[in-house]
Formats: sequence, structure tokens, C-alpha cells
Amino acid sequence: MRIPDLIQKKRDGGQHTEAELRTLILDYVNGQVPDYQVAAWLMAVFFKGMTAEETTYLTLAMAESGDMLDLSSLSHTVDKHSTGGVGDKTSLVLTPMLAALGLTVAKMSGRGLAHTGGTIDKLESIPGWSPVLADEPFLKQAREIGLALVGQSKNLAPADGLLYALRDVTATVDCLPLIASSIMSKKLAAGAKTIVLDVKVGSGAFMKTLEDGRKLAEAMVNIGKLSGRNVRAVLTDMETPLGFMTGNTLEVLEAISTLKGEGPEDLRELCLALAKETLLAEGFSEEEADRRPREVLKDGSALAKLRAFVASQGGDPRYIDDPSLFHVAPETVEVKAGQSGFIAHIEALKIGQALLVLGGGRETKGEAIDHSVGIELLHKIGDAVEAGQPIARIYHNQKGKDAAFTLVQEALRIDAAKPAEMPLILGHIS
Repeated sequence: MRIPDLIQKKRDGGQHTEAELRTLILDYVNGQVPDYQVAAWLMAVFFKGMTAEETTYLTLAMAESGDMLDLSSLSHTVDKHSTGGVGDKTSLVLTPMLAALGLTVAKMSGRGLAHTGGTIDKLESIPGWSPVLADEPFLKQAREIGLALVGQSKNLAPADGLLYALRDVTATVDCLPLIASSIMSKKLAAGAKTIVLDVKVGSGAFMKTLEDGRKLAEAMVNIGKLSGRNVRAVLTDMETPLGFMTGNTLEVLEAISTLKGEGPEDLRELCLALAKETLLAEGFSEEEADRRPREVLKDGSALAKLRAFVASQGGDPRYIDDPSLFHVAPETVEVKAGQSGFIAHIEALKIGQALLVLGGGRETKGEAIDHSVGIELLHKIGDAVEAGQPIARIYHNQKGKDAAFTLVQEALRIDAAKPAEMPLILGHIS
């Protein structure tokens, strides 16, 4: 099988077979196909696209290029993936909810990069908590508690890392089948039978429009279906940050509050919607899928799962019971309303960028971050405010405070008229 023939076939609009894609990807990972040939092939895909079947074959080849996590000894294995946003602490609330519902979450999560946060970074705000577990303790904890969450230390889908690096320097990042296969290859390699996708849409997300978000969600759900997995997607708004808090420690505090039956309404609504989709995918009735997630928030069983999970991975469970123990940056500055009116817009991207300049995010992988800094929004869109009233609070350790202040100021717009209410849940793909 000659690689130039595969490049020509895709260049001319042909459809690859599973064997062709497997050969291309595995030989590339093994160093038998040079970058320049794969770069030419990526450009052909960019212009000619791929069918659902081709995209699935590509995804499976990428998933099988490294370790495949074996979760067959566990029952009702579920996973959740977000395409990334600002203030998105959903996994901190949703995963203990799913464990309390009798499902098993044995999940690998990533760290934050640029303006989007990472679940591992947030959890490391809890003293002692470790994202490292060997295989047997990982499976044992998942079996006994229903929740084990570790960093992506395994050799999962190495083809994805190689292809992404090449896409980044060949102007082929923005290609739907390549984006979908990149995300889903790691999800398939992670082993869960049921996968629920939170596809973010808006200024703080990778997909800026609802149309693009829907296309990505449909592509990923198709990959799941053709791969024998239960995959559903929820399209959600990321024009404005989720909840009130952005910043690692602040988001953990907001997640704990939500698990106690408090917390912001939008975060609670999203977690209930994702839990419902997960239960529906697992065969529960519509009534059960709607009722039971609310019950585990109300009766405290989801909070108990978070506590047990934190303790099992070395974290201090006292922080779950007494959030005042957390260290939050002691210095604050308030952003005040320049005029009276209604909060009309809160741009998620600028809030995420403000966290970045405070030191709460990273520009490059491996960069150290400050867990204690962040931004607290004091109002949501539609709230009435008076001139001079505080509308946001910045927690800082001096670094970047002036630049962050300017960014938060720019992110918040006040209009004379009250804006129309915008939905959080924009669609479902099942």
C-alpha cells in the first residue's frame, strides 16, 4: 500500500477503506511514514472531507495506536467530555452524581490550556489530592466508590498528539472530521461504554456558532454509534461563563456548594441535563432519568461520593465539609458598573483571558499555575445594577491585576434595556 496512492485517492475525492487508514496511521506512529506525506494527506482531507465511516475508521486507528484501557471488569462504565469553556466545573459536580446513581466513572482528565480550565488543575486545589493511580488501585477505587479520576499519564492515542502537532503547523486544525476523531480517539481508548459529550458553543468555546457545534456533535455521536458505544451530546451555551466563579480553587468551592443543594442555577441545570442524558443512554426511563439526579443532590449522596473520592486519592476530606479551609488569593479588587441598567453581556473569552494573566491558567503545557486566583461574577445577564455598584470581584496575588481588571471591565456590558433570556441548553444529539 503506497502512501502517495492514498494521498492521491483522497485528493481526488475518494473514500478510504479501514485497512488503508489503519496502515497510514499506525505506520506514521511507528516512524515509517514521514511528516511531509501525512501533511499532504491532511490537506487533502481538509479540502475533500471524510464520510462518517471513514472518520470512524480513522478514530479507531488513532485509539488503537497506543494503550486501550480495559474497563471490562467494571459495570455501567460512563464517561463525560466537555469541549472546553470558562468556569466549566461540571465534572466536579456531575461525576459524583453519576457515582451516587450507581454508575461507574473511571475517567482520565486533562489539564487546562490557554483560557479553558482543566479538571485535574481544579482538583489539585484540594491539599494532598493526587491525579496518579496505578492500574489496579484505579480499577479497585472505581469498583468500590464508583468514581476514579486520574491525569492522562497513559500512552492514550499517541497518533492524536502527532497528528495535532502536524495540523497545528499546516493550517489543518479547523477540519471537522479531524477535530471529531481527535476528541473521540481518546474517549474510545479510555474504555467507557457510555459517553456523554458537552459541546460548548460561543465566545469562550472552540466552536463559535451553533451550526458548527451541531456538526461536531453529530460527527462524534456517529463515531460512537459506528464504534459500538452509547454516545449522546448536549449543545450548551459558552457565550458567557458557567456559574459565578472562574479560577481553580473558586470553581471547586462552587462545585461543593452545588453538591450541597446550593450553587448557581445554570451549573445545576447543566449537570442535571448531562446526568439525564447519561441515564437515558444507560437504558433508564425518561421519568427515572429526570427524577433520580435531583434526588442524589437533595439527599447528600453525591456530596458523600465526592468526599470519598477525594479521600481515596490522598486529598483531605475536611475541605469538602469545611470549604473555609481553602486558600483563596487574599487581595481583591472590584469592578464596578459604569452606568445603571441591566447586565446585557458577559464575554466568556475575556473572563478566561483575565484568569490567564492573573496566573490561573497556562500558555504552554507544563507551566505552573496559581490555584488561588480567579474572578467572581456578582451578577448574571439580565440583572439590574446601579452605577458604581460592584459587578465582579478579582482575587489576585498582584500578578496581572491591572490587565485582568481591564479585561473583566471589557467583558461586562450594561445596557438600558433588559436583554432577552438566552437558553443554556441549545440542543441534544442522540
